[in-house]
Parts: sequence; C-alpha cells; structure tokens
Amino acid sequence: MGAAEPPSTSSWDILQRAAHSCEACPLYQNATQTVFGEGPRNAKIVLLGEQPGDAEDREGRPFIGHAGRLLDRALTQAGLDREKCYVTNAVKHFKWEPRGKRRLHQKPNSREIAACRPWWQAELKIIQPRCLVCLGGTAARAVFEREVKVLRERGSIVETPWAKRTLITIHPSSLLRLRDRHDKEREFARFAREMALIMD
Repeated sequence: MGAAEPPSTSSWDILQRAAHSCEACPLYQNATQTVFGEGPRNAKIVLLGEQPGDAEDREGRPFIGHAGRLLDRALTQAGLDREKCYVTNAVKHFKWEPRGKRRLHQKPNSREIAACRPWWQAELKIIQPRCLVCLGGTAARAVFEREVKVLRERGSIVETPWAKRTLITIHPSSLLRLRDRHDKEREFARFAREMALIMD
C-alpha cells in the first residue's frame, strides 16, 4: 500500500466518492467510514486537523465532538464564522485502540499521514484558500513534511504552496487534557488569539 491516488477532477462529488473507497493504508479496516471535509468550496480559510475522533467517525463529519465545540468557541471569539470556513483533517480515517467499551484515539504515524496527503491536497487545489490553519502537530507535519514542534512554532504564519498565510497552532483536543481550570482558560484564550491572527 502507498499513497492514495485521487482522481484528477474539479468535481467535488467525484473526489468525495473516491475518498470513501480509499484503501491506501490499513486504517480503513477499523474505521466506520472515511470522514471527508465540509464547508463552502470557495472558503477563504481552511482548518486542517489531525484525524476524525470517535464522534466524527460515527457521524461522518469533521470536528463535531468536544474538540470541535472548543474550536467553534475559539472561532467565535476570534470573530470568525465556522460556516464560512472549510474544515477537514490530514488523515481521513479514525485510528483507535479498544479500552473496554471505549475507542481511544491513537496518533497517526508517518506512513498513514503520507498515505492520506493526496486527499487534503486535492481538497485545497479545488478550494484555493487564502489562509490555512494547521491544528496540531500531525496537520503541521502533513503540510510541512517534517516534524513540527508545535509548542515552539505555534502562532507563526508562513507562506506555503497551499496558502499565502499558513498558521501553526495547537489542536483544540490538547485543551481537553489540561486539568487545571486556570490553565485551560489561559490556553484557550491564547488559542483564540492565534486564530484571530489569520484575520490580520
């Protein structure tokens, strides 16, 4: 198995149907479904996350779980409308391991990231956004094709082949792992401020 081969097309429906039959890496075997991106095709901003979570895998939509609600709050605070953004993931299938009745998230490896790269690239070729937001290390690694130290590079904006302005920031799920309430509030405020940077 190698990288996926999306059809050369400007048709969203054809691209999406092709993604749902992707078997370029083993993740499809345990996932409920491919979770493709959603949002306007002429979006100026694309939000690129890591991979679907449990809720996303079951529903087939990106960022609808706890992390998605935090993202929505941060976007609102930053003065951005999620309905005008395109939201997708660097990896299109949920990678997980069983823990009792729960399905616990596992981090995608380099092979899985590389196998899925052509799909989000195909999405961006159609959308041609002005701004791209890398939410977390996996998304940044997919875009920059190198290991990205998010805590050191977060808040930085650079030009990439995919957008004039590409922002590196944390994945909102990292906020859910903070135990202290004050830490959560401080880090959420910082996250919202970083999201506002793409408005400048």
